[in-house]
Amino acid sequence: MDLAIVWALIIFFAVYMYVVADGFDLGIGLLFPFFTSREERDAMMNTVAPVWDGNETWLVLGGAGLLAAFPLAYSIILTALFLPLSLMLLGLIFRGVAFEFRFKAVGWERPVWDAAFIGGSVLAAFCQGVVLGAYLDGIKVAGTVYVGGAFDWFAPFPLFCGLGVLIAYTLLGSAWLIMKTTGPLQQRMLGIAHIAALALAAALAVVSAWTPMRQPQVAARWFSLPNLLWLAPVPLLVAACLWWLLHELDTLVRSHAGAGPPARRPRQYPVFLAALGLVFLAYCGMAISIWPNIVPPTVSIWTAAAPPQSQRFTLVGTLLILPFILGYTAWSYHVFRGKVELGEGYH
Repeated sequence: MDLAIVWALIIFFAVYMYVVADGFDLGIGLLFPFFTSREERDAMMNTVAPVWDGNETWLVLGGAGLLAAFPLAYSIILTALFLPLSLMLLGLIFRGVAFEFRFKAVGWERPVWDAAFIGGSVLAAFCQGVVLGAYLDGIKVAGTVYVGGAFDWFAPFPLFCGLGVLIAYTLLGSAWLIMKTTGPLQQRMLGIAHIAALALAAALAVVSAWTPMRQPQVAARWFSLPNLLWLAPVPLLVAACLWWLLHELDTLVRSHAGAGPPARRPRQYPVFLAALGLVFLAYCGMAISIWPNIVPPTVSIWTAAAPPQSQRFTLVGTLLILPFILGYTAWSYHVFRGKVELGEGYH
């Protein structure tokens, strides 16, 4: 058994779970500026209030797994991207504090915590996109040492990826709220989700064209034969997911307009599933582009791997704890399933 591949799959899974779980969570903060009503903002936050802190367990698992299984990659990535990662953590701290304090705030204090929640969400999401863009763009390594500058991440491609992640999280947040809310709030989310879906499709198209132009090895991976034939289903599935998402949104809009009997009105969870599908396919496309490197474009998972004894020891602990993480995550979402109405609250 190739432990490096096993660990790469575990980290891939943990990071994706974080992107999904904290993505719609952050997306709610990104949507806050479009809603000024206290009742609507409370309802938006209450859809994730019981589960938001557990979502970040996946970030801890991904980071700890990277340190344990690929310490060389951990040291290079943190050195190269220290500033955006630190700003991301600062944003998560601000929004985490605001999450709890705004419910207890009175008078002038509530707008302050609303601003902290919005600012923390924007900062965390944008920095995650910048980190992703700088990672895809390649990290300058000589042997096993980072040789780039502290601001190499401050470049057009990473900054554009930051914008792309803001759009993706806005789509996830609006799709989540379509599934969890009702009435006028839900109707406004339908329009926002439609715009965000088209904007995300455009952003994915730009990144998909920009990355091969900057990275010859990525161009060879995607556009050489027979890879072109094997990988063609990925963009086709992206197009299919986008069509499914837009179709479900249009169906819900017609339903709200009164078309068809109430008993036949469509379910709302397919919108969220379609949004998850788009994000998953984009994530898979990134993994295909960089494989088998864990520090693009030169450091492979085998070069960066810890000694087999260390990987084996930490793998045992991870496999023991992973079912518990999955279990309590699934149980918490099951317990707090259903719609959140205006005026109802978790706190």
